[in-house]
Amino acid sequence: MERLLTHPAIVAGLSKVESRIERLSGSSTLPGINAGAERIIQAGGKRLRPALTLGTVLAFGKAADRRAVTAAACIELIHAASLIHDDLMDGASQRRGTPTLNATLGQGKALVIGDFILARAGLAAITAVSKPVAEVLAATTVELAEGQYLEAVDQFNRDRTEESALRSITGKTAALFRASCLVGALCAKASPEERAKMAVYGEKFGLVFQILDDLLDLTLSSETLGKPAGNDVRQSVYTLPLLRARGADPHLLDGDAETILARVRDSGIVDDTLAYCRDLAAQAVDALPAAKDVGLLADLPGSYIAKAADMISTRARAA
Repeated sequence: MERLLTHPAIVAGLSKVESRIERLSGSSTLPGINAGAERIIQAGGKRLRPALTLGTVLAFGKAADRRAVTAAACIELIHAASLIHDDLMDGASQRRGTPTLNATLGQGKALVIGDFILARAGLAAITAVSKPVAEVLAATTVELAEGQYLEAVDQFNRDRTEESALRSITGKTAALFRASCLVGALCAKASPEERAKMAVYGEKFGLVFQILDDLLDLTLSSETLGKPAGNDVRQSVYTLPLLRARGADPHLLDGDAETILARVRDSGIVDDTLAYCRDLAAQAVDALPAAKDVGLLADLPGSYIAKAADMISTRARAA
């Protein structure tokens, strides 16, 4: 992952993306909205999704022009808005070690700021990028809402299926990774076949990202995560790693949250989930257009899995 994020062309492009994000998110006539949007935008994050957009443009031998930079900024704005809405649904008080907007401003103001950021991304896409890019982002926003809704439907459902969990995370997370790559391919004027391949790559990598995030929630400390550990279980959200572990232990989800988390630590959840993610990563890499300069993208899923495995191993040694 660091190889993509430290590539000179990506670093230069992300600097422009950052400026565009700040300009777009701070464009309200109401100072209160701008201040709230600035807080979520400045709260941290590696800007992985816009880096995927820029990396895709680079893979097709193109430079990140103004349209590509704006498209990448729109991707990150949609992600930021989704975080605000996630925090609202979860009643979260912290994200990345800082108070959430809903904790400091109240639910109503946080909701409006999330909506503003989402709408601002759509407006910028249609006016400053292209109609095809705007259509991709609009369709992706629909998928984000549907994926989050499906998760809410299955909250408290200990009979949730793996298929249901996979469908939810495809919508709420993998769809935006897919869009990141597809938008980059559109900006680079890739062929329809090449765009389809990049979409598959982005979706598979997005699944890896979310599944590993769910695994880390079950296995790391709150200090390492920067948010309450084990929060999914405490919120009665049964994620894919947990559901796969239930296959080996039908009683895994019996009892309260602390009992479940204790059982998880004694299960084979880590090895099983890492193996599952490695298979998805292989599918992602296999989908990449072979004739393009995709080295940075090809390395990304495997390096992300390796980093997660190292974090878990370090935590286990310290325990």
